[in-house]
Amino acid sequence: MARTLTFTVNGADYSASPVKIDRSKLYGWTELKALDENGRECRMVNMDETGTLIIPKGGLGLGILSPDRSWVDRTALKAVTLDGGDAELIKSSYSGPIELKNTVDTDTFLDHSISTVYQLEEAPAELTAAVGDNIYTFTYSYRDSYKGDTAFILTSDNTLFMLVGFKTEYEMLGLAQAGTINETEETDEDAEEESDELDFSMGL
Repeated sequence: MARTLTFTVNGADYSASPVKIDRSKLYGWTELKALDENGRECRMVNMDETGTLIIPKGGLGLGILSPDRSWVDRTALKAVTLDGGDAELIKSSYSGPIELKNTVDTDTFLDHSISTVYQLEEAPAELTAAVGDNIYTFTYSYRDSYKGDTAFILTSDNTLFMLVGFKTEYEMLGLAQAGTINETEETDEDAEEESDELDFSMGL
């Protein structure tokens, strides 16, 4: 069952289910299978450093060790900011209503690189009408996390979409900004060295 997001617009609550739109749903996909000499499908496995021990799928994992090489449970870890303070935990967007109150213009929206696109299915017509031509933004987090992503809510052809991404940090150089070239003055020594270079065409 798809998870449901609740949006609050103009004091009213509306629910919708985000369904991820990926390239495979739009264009389909192909699969490449490896078969042995008997036509049976081969499976990917891992091997240890000696090449003698086969580790099946699911046999590897990541762990955290302390400086004295003791095992550390993830629940014992604490997130901090760069200055050493406690990081703020962002609640999952699915844990409560999301108030849509902040809007952005098209230029601000285009300054973001979109990584995931969701169609908000089962969204009531009242929610689509409330969003209208606006582009609403909020912080999205799939689960409780210390880092959220920027999300946008907008409509297209009376269909509601949620786009998730991050701001792209780059600088643009326009034609009005003239560049400079550092030129060094040619000295008498440079001219003398240049004149001493061999010219193989002189004897022709």
